[in-house]
Amino acid sequence: MFNIISLKNGLENVDGFFFGGVSTGLKPNGDNDLGFIRADEPFMLSAKFTSNKFQAAPIVHFKRYKKGFKSNFLLLNSKNANAMTGQNGVDDIDELFKILNQKTPLINPIMSSTGVIGYRLNQEKIRSGFDKFDLNQKNSDSVARAIMTTDSFKKEIAFRVELEDGKSFNIAAICKGAGMINPAFATMLCFILTDANIPQSDMDELLEATTKHSFDAVSVDGDTSTNDTLMLLSSGKSGAYDKEAFKFALDKITLEMALNLVKDGEGSTKVVAFEVKGAANDDEASKAAKALSNSLLVKTAIFGEDPNWGRIASTIGASGIECDSAKLVIYYDDVLVYDKDHPELDEAREQKAHAVMKKDSYRIICDLGIANGKFTAYGCDLGHTYVKINADYRS
Repeated sequence: MFNIISLKNGLENVDGFFFGGVSTGLKPNGDNDLGFIRADEPFMLSAKFTSNKFQAAPIVHFKRYKKGFKSNFLLLNSKNANAMTGQNGVDDIDELFKILNQKTPLINPIMSSTGVIGYRLNQEKIRSGFDKFDLNQKNSDSVARAIMTTDSFKKEIAFRVELEDGKSFNIAAICKGAGMINPAFATMLCFILTDANIPQSDMDELLEATTKHSFDAVSVDGDTSTNDTLMLLSSGKSGAYDKEAFKFALDKITLEMALNLVKDGEGSTKVVAFEVKGAANDDEASKAAKALSNSLLVKTAIFGEDPNWGRIASTIGASGIECDSAKLVIYYDDVLVYDKDHPELDEAREQKAHAVMKKDSYRIICDLGIANGKFTAYGCDLGHTYVKINADYRS
């Protein structure tokens, strides 16, 4: 048995790390745009990256290291993705670390970036940030803000996990993301820190497993970024570990962070869970649920609070999975909107369904009636604000 306790101040609860953020002028509003996470002793790490074939320079740079390597420094920046910059983009990272190594000894340093694609890093501004770093500080707020782009709120979570033997460990995360979110490993940056004494093999196994029902199950707009990064860093400083407890805490953090991405979807007003069950298998359920979370017609109906179940049925049918209109049943929360005996919404059910859609969050449940496959994906509405933000994103 174990207890999990929510904590304030994010990463500051995790022993063995230092972190902070500064403004270098990359963001015109003067907010933080450059951050770091470092440790006196090399930390273990596990990572997952975007499925986009055009992976950004920081990811290419990371993959040059041997599997299972340790690092002591992570450099973070926003406003510039350093993507589609070729070998120059990788060389720019090496040059930055060459300068930074004069200030603090680096061991296999890594970098993560987010922002506009197609531009090389502004070396002068980033180097100016090195002089502002307090490498011995622990300021979760400042580093969380340094990775924000179109985010409307800061995303950070922390837990203490108390084990049955009286020992405990902490786990915390910061995350950014609001647009270019797709269930093909959602576009975002997320850094999870822990002082649990977790083996490398468990880090890799649990990080891979946790994404399936969290970051790999959310959609804002169906676009997959070049920079998606999820990292788990461990100092091992607590000396405590329990695999079941750690998995529970990790799953809780990743799902909550993933739902925060959807909640913060650029201009979104509603978070919707698309629960598909009764599919031929879990993979087919996943395919249908993700199709629903990605559909622009479904998203705009959600925005308009229109209980147009035809868009739900059409999207499922177009997803390529095994399905049968005679077996399909669709609910909005507990309101039946479609089955073969009720193909048309009467006035009473229409009003009830509309009332569900006015809520900030609800579930669309689709029972295919084929077998026992199930999966839940998460999405949001799509409205005028999303178009406005992305029409002039570079400005």
